[in-house]
Amino acid sequence: MSNYQAEINKRRTFAIISHPDAGKTTLTEKFLLYGGAINLAGSVKGKATARHAVSDWMEIEKERGISVTSSVLQFEYDGFCINILDTPGHQDFSEDTYRTLMAADSAVMVIDGSKGVEAQTRKLFKVCVMRHIPIFTFINKMDRDANDTFDLLDEIEKELGIATCPINWPIGSGKRFKGIYERDTRSVVTFSDTEKGTKEGEETRISITEEEQLNKVIGEDFLDQLDQEIALLDGASAEYDIEQIRRGELTPVFFGSALTNFGVEIFLHHFLKMTTTPLPRQADIGMIYPLEKEFSAFVFKIQANMNKAHRDRIAFIRITSGKFEAGMEVKHVQGNRVMRLSQPQQIMASERKILDEAYAGDIIGVFDPGIFSIGDTICMPNDSFLFAGIPTFAPEHFARVRQMDTMKRKQFIKGISQIAQEGAIQIFQEYNTGMEEIIVGVVGVLQFEVLKYRLENEYNVEIRMEKLPYEYIRWIENKEEVDLDKLIGTSDMKKIKDLKGNPLLLFINQWSIGMTLDRNKELRFSEFGR
Repeated sequence: MSNYQAEINKRRTFAIISHPDAGKTTLTEKFLLYGGAINLAGSVKGKATARHAVSDWMEIEKERGISVTSSVLQFEYDGFCINILDTPGHQDFSEDTYRTLMAADSAVMVIDGSKGVEAQTRKLFKVCVMRHIPIFTFINKMDRDANDTFDLLDEIEKELGIATCPINWPIGSGKRFKGIYERDTRSVVTFSDTEKGTKEGEETRISITEEEQLNKVIGEDFLDQLDQEIALLDGASAEYDIEQIRRGELTPVFFGSALTNFGVEIFLHHFLKMTTTPLPRQADIGMIYPLEKEFSAFVFKIQANMNKAHRDRIAFIRITSGKFEAGMEVKHVQGNRVMRLSQPQQIMASERKILDEAYAGDIIGVFDPGIFSIGDTICMPNDSFLFAGIPTFAPEHFARVRQMDTMKRKQFIKGISQIAQEGAIQIFQEYNTGMEEIIVGVVGVLQFEVLKYRLENEYNVEIRMEKLPYEYIRWIENKEEVDLDKLIGTSDMKKIKDLKGNPLLLFINQWSIGMTLDRNKELRFSEFGR
């Protein structure tokens, strides 16, 4: 096997998804700890030490203690090169997570053992199912009182419609958490609360046949209960089937505590064995396989002002095939231009390292002079194809935005346009006017707060927002066939256009959508922008 092939085969690229507060960022940090990428994990909640999570780099994230954008982290572990896409858990930032899932080959779903499947988990999970992404479940916070284990598994199966296969099994929870039973080795790994920021912890393994020792360590009651649960488990749970896992039809389930560092490395070992090498991606010429084509990639995220000192924009690119080398010429297909990707870098949250090379499966950041859009394809100059696009999700909240100081019009337009290019907000204009009236649409209302914060802090522009009552937006699929001026609408309908001049309609009530379609037989709507 060539070095080139070996490099691609050792890549593993996955996203971590969860409801807020399930412990996702803590788990991510423990992975980095094992990979030697960081020496001390900063607890997200650790206000006393004022350490912030490595993956939360934006000022507003540090202030609020929540992740609002996805970040990318790469580290080496046990012969693998791992790319983690850490996503925001809060539902108001779910669009960023959807796009990030387009760049991942599998997903790790973190569930709080005391809360089970929560609303946001459901929503994100549907995206994984839609893309047939393999899902691995880590049930976290077992050092706190958790729900009944069978109930948790039952909930995952019912709520998310996926079969579960526990790889290990918890013994107790909270103050009575004794450890986990490993099904493949038929042994008990005992729990000890290790020092929270380090990876060294006492881990004792005892075979299930050594009853006397197990009685001493976990107690007779727990051992009896474990025997009964193992018998139930072996009879009732789905069989381990790697093909079903890789098709996203079966989720392997693990238990542990990211905060106390228990069960994390066990999970990592199993996970790396079960996940695949980088997967192919659909393009207009067919599937693009990592080893079969020269360099190709797509843009899945754009982030402005990651570095306040440089005021730059970074386009995050997922390499789909081949090898990238610094200085090589590539084609930006949508822009129809051959160029060199400037300042290619490996991103470690806000830390950066200039790269000489990268391979299929890797995520790299490149300097964006304002030419890239989310979903763009980059390939070799002699190639020309387009990867399947990344859909834009319909915003559900709208506001009219004006700058307070009319002298700062230029900064305001620049700031709001750059933030819009990142995909977190969408900008619209009044149907018959120019940029005088700007209407902003977002998936979650917290995005308005982030927009206000960023315009003030990054562009020195104060804004006033006026919330609008609209909740539904529709793109017009056959705009060439429709005369918008003669459209017979409803009293709660508003005509607007996007920055490309495409006409759109806003509605306050859902029933108005059907009524408008009934009154204009030639009209066709789409819920997604392209």
